[in-house]
Amino acid sequence: MNAVLAIGRILFALIFITSGISHLTKAEAMTGYAKYKKVPAPKLAVIVSGLMILVGGIYIALGIYADLGALLIAIFLIPTALIMHAFWKETDATAKMTAQTGFFKDISMAGAALMLFVFIGRGADIGWHITSSFFNLK
Repeated sequence: MNAVLAIGRILFALIFITSGISHLTKAEAMTGYAKYKKVPAPKLAVIVSGLMILVGGIYIALGIYADLGALLIAIFLIPTALIMHAFWKETDATAKMTAQTGFFKDISMAGAALMLFVFIGRGADIGWHITSSFFNLK
């Protein structure tokens, strides 16, 4: 079962690792989109958010303070859902559906990240890992 838990963590973390790399390697394009969405300090937001999800994903995948990694990801996902996927502001049906899908994807992954944060912080078995939790939520 430890292998299954570790594989699950890695699969969950992959989207954040690859997205974090994209934030940093395609910062100019992402900054343009962030400007379009009226994100304050868009270039800084792209770089900081890219680092947050990259580090968070690596922490979860490797089991290095995975609770801290999960918290970083949740902190990224909730405002991202509200700002970048505000489907209630869209008037075009296709754009609204796309934004709604992105919103609920981000919110559901934020829920999973928050559960990981609490489970790991309380000492739950997360399979193979390098460190124990960063937080003690017992």
